[in-house]
Amino acid sequence: MAQVEATTERIVAADAETVFDALADYSGTRAKLLPEQFSEYEVREGGDGEGTLVHWKLQATSKRVRDCLLEVTEPTDGELVEKDRNSSMVTTWRVTPAGEGTSRVVVTTTWTGAGGIGGFFERTFAPKGLGRIYDAMLAKLATEVEK
Repeated sequence: MAQVEATTERIVAADAETVFDALADYSGTRAKLLPEQFSEYEVREGGDGEGTLVHWKLQATSKRVRDCLLEVTEPTDGELVEKDRNSSMVTTWRVTPAGEGTSRVVVTTTWTGAGGIGGFFERTFAPKGLGRIYDAMLAKLATEVEK
């Protein structure tokens, strides 16, 4: 079983603090950023960054739905880490300044993939599919913070 990784990034025309605060706002802004692949979104504890416990279902393909229960930590400035209690999936959001009034947002998701032929297809196609989902989410983030 190999580690699978999907990474997406975007430059956003807003300062890093504004962008990070929007991403960390699980009880408000975050729900607005989720594309159609997310459902049953619910904040169960906290709601603002570190200490948040959030649930959602992620429909990666027509047949593949992950039931996610994520614990949120902030290990360093500008970094949110979402660890799924139901799987090996970990998503890390990094927001850094990218020049005057702009930020770079990088989202990386890793998980332990399946073995065998199923694992081959997962390692080949899952990162692209997840990349499209996060591209849509980052576009919504840009729209939200660039107002």
